[in-house]
Amino acid sequence: MDFIEHLAIVPAYAISGLLVGILVGMTGVGGGSLMTPLLVLFFGFHPTTAVGTDLLFAAATKTVGTTIHSAGKTVDWQIVRRLATGSVPATIICLLLIGHFGVASKTVTSMISLTLGVALILSAIMLLFKDLIVALISRKFPNIGLNSPAWLTILVGFVLGVLVSLSSVGAGALGTVALIILYPRLPIVRIVGSDIAHAVPLTLLAGLGHWYLGTINFHLLESLLVGSIPGIVAGSYLARYSNDRVLKMCLGAILAVVGSKMLFK
Repeated sequence: MDFIEHLAIVPAYAISGLLVGILVGMTGVGGGSLMTPLLVLFFGFHPTTAVGTDLLFAAATKTVGTTIHSAGKTVDWQIVRRLATGSVPATIICLLLIGHFGVASKTVTSMISLTLGVALILSAIMLLFKDLIVALISRKFPNIGLNSPAWLTILVGFVLGVLVSLSSVGAGALGTVALIILYPRLPIVRIVGSDIAHAVPLTLLAGLGHWYLGTINFHLLESLLVGSIPGIVAGSYLARYSNDRVLKMCLGAILAVVGSKMLFK
């Protein structure tokens, strides 16, 4: 196909993928929270192109993570199915809306910028105050995690589907916190594994939809993957020697600032 024949590595994009990969490996923060605003604000890509490309980028990288978690039996497939029950129709609805209004329309551009800004600020809040938020909700609703009805998880999936389809952000920080609240007795490794496993079909479906709509930049995608894969490996190794709390505080502050900039740019 034509897009494969003309792929070429762009050093600036590969380096960006490397740096984001290192931060993801060190902190566990979703790549979309970092990559999408970087593509829009620094490299000047149209929001739909940045979101669409990052979705396929996320699908590729999270597939590796899911394979590892699945092999270690740290995925709760019932939770994944519940999340997907909500996220799949939400993703389809969002893609149909984007197609209806047009990927380059002012309505879609504003909608994506708004969703991206809100998702980044919410991710920053969750990153900075996750433990406090979980403790407050658990104290106010002590029975919330004892027997969580399936519809609550489906609702979380629907919200994640909207956020991820329109911004490529939210499946990591927001999804993890929501699952911790709904399933407090589940080991954290299974929470993370289930969240990552759900992100694969979500980002893949949304990414393929954006591909159909023509918003994927494959030159960019290839360069990002070339840089990010060794970056994630290196970041995972460096995480042993880093101050996790300081890193997440810094990243949380950055996401809040960038999210505000997306809202008011």
